[in-house]
Amino acid sequence: MKSMRILLTGASGQVGGEFLRRLRAMPSGIEVIAPTRAQLDVAQPLALREAVRAAKPDLIIHPAAYTAVVKAESEPDLARRINAEAPAVLAEEAARLGAALLHFSTDYVFDGRHEGAYTEDLPTHPLNVYGATKREGELAIAASGAAHWILRTSWVYNLAGSNFMKTAIRLAQQKESYTIVGDQFGAPTWASTIAAVCCRMLAGANGGREKVQATSGIYHLTAAGATSWHGYASLIARELMAQGVPVKLKGLEHITPVPSSSYPTPPERPLNSRLDCSKLESTFGLALPQWDDDALACLHQIIRHYRLDQGQLLPD
Repeated sequence: MKSMRILLTGASGQVGGEFLRRLRAMPSGIEVIAPTRAQLDVAQPLALREAVRAAKPDLIIHPAAYTAVVKAESEPDLARRINAEAPAVLAEEAARLGAALLHFSTDYVFDGRHEGAYTEDLPTHPLNVYGATKREGELAIAASGAAHWILRTSWVYNLAGSNFMKTAIRLAQQKESYTIVGDQFGAPTWASTIAAVCCRMLAGANGGREKVQATSGIYHLTAAGATSWHGYASLIARELMAQGVPVKLKGLEHITPVPSSSYPTPPERPLNSRLDCSKLESTFGLALPQWDDDALACLHQIIRHYRLDQGQLLPD
């Protein structure tokens, strides 16, 4: 990317943190403005608008989101301000400035009843507040006239932050046996891969702005392949044992798959979260990594970082 100014939201999150690390490692000429949550509350539209006008970015990267799926059911107004109104403001300001916007969305815009992987042109039908507000954000961006990429991803994990990979590690360390949902399918996707792929997509003339303008739209960006939550947890437990990490789990056969109906806590979630990424791969000449290869690479980072192979427990 050539010289440009980038406004990055959510820099303390899984995806935002990876973007910040990669952008700061790029050659000089890239100015990154990454306000903390205390400095910029994306739930405040006026403050967000003022921040964009003060920064005058060439590119806005917006991973910040309300992602507490269960809690969103009890505070839909806050979820809507963050997931729908904030993207609308950013898109309006991007259009006014002639800037490009990268926004991240979710598999939860679908109801999971489609057989096979979802393509970008299939109808959406969110099952819960989180999915509905993310879809509202997508529609607002598309209507703004701004150059944009809306990147739908799924089951995100990373070394930093809270995610299912860390939950599965703790379960293996603390439980002799446990049950896990076995009838929801999707692609666990590493935040590091999301940021790396986006940076490759942006590479080009004028810091990528013309490329975004020429290819504006929705793209699916997940790791290749798919698994269930049970398959994901089993991979993690198997590798922990292979790497000599002490676990209480008696064996992989003691991870029992159960249907989603075993966990009746609302809201409803899609059973099929598989996303077809062929549009992104063909448009940008990319090949996305297999989910299990990425998951193992991240797991090895976590083992080393937290010294799990030395008997340390993963902290809460």
